[in-house]
Amino acid sequence: MDYRNPDATVSTEWLKENLFSPNISVIDSSFHLPSTNRNAKQEFDQEHILGASFFDINKIADTSIDMPHMLPKQEEFSKSVGGFGIDNETHVICYDTNAGAMAAMRVWWTFRIFGHKKVSVLNGGLSKWKKENAPLENDFKKKKYHNYNAKFNINLVKNFDDILANIETQDFQLVDARSNGRFRGVEDEPRPDVRRGHIPGSVNLPFTQLFDPDNLMQIRNAEDLMTIIDKAGVDTNKPITSTCGSGVTAAPLVFALYLLGYPNASIYDGSWTEWGGRNDTPIEADYSE
Repeated sequence: MDYRNPDATVSTEWLKENLFSPNISVIDSSFHLPSTNRNAKQEFDQEHILGASFFDINKIADTSIDMPHMLPKQEEFSKSVGGFGIDNETHVICYDTNAGAMAAMRVWWTFRIFGHKKVSVLNGGLSKWKKENAPLENDFKKKKYHNYNAKFNINLVKNFDDILANIETQDFQLVDARSNGRFRGVEDEPRPDVRRGHIPGSVNLPFTQLFDPDNLMQIRNAEDLMTIIDKAGVDTNKPITSTCGSGVTAAPLVFALYLLGYPNASIYDGSWTEWGGRNDTPIEADYSE
């Protein structure tokens, strides 16, 4: 069984051969939770793939909303990626330094939301690139600004009202990519003042299961992905929306489904930070509040 949409991922070997192509733009998409005590921008400044730009999901975001890394407005996205020297015909390659490539896949999805056609994730991420002694640098050269025309695709994102209505209508299947303990409500949430549990009617598929257990930067092959998705109770014949803690680790499931030929899966952007951060939302959990 092969990927139906293999162009969504590129190998380190392919990128080494095409790194200096004028229509290629490499994006470091790394993001770390505050609890990790890591600073993605500082790490980028210390080393990154030659010619890469840094996409800060907390800054290229709608900062008027009091939630982390919400999708930016269309105009802000156009201005930001134009500053990276990207136009609508550029082939964008996203990578990050996280196990599970969650941030790279979030940025991949963000480009798709705004209508970009040529966007891929570097399979293996920075760690594989470094192991192969591929070119790195610790300098950043400002790119020539290119005009970019973003076109927002509302079908690839869900909001609070969509999720609330779906509890009754079940128009789409909601899949939670958090760990099983967080899904069941028996583990604390990493963000303060957020309740434990999950959205009623959702099913659980921890995003880490989509990656090679011996290399969490490498997504599994098509047959393994399909087996894991089926085992989790995800019905690929129905529309699918992915959710997680804050809309980042939801992206690997959407990415995996795209590889398998299901390109229309969406993400609940506010995810559990929004749902669990409210006191008026229904939840299910393996404990009593």
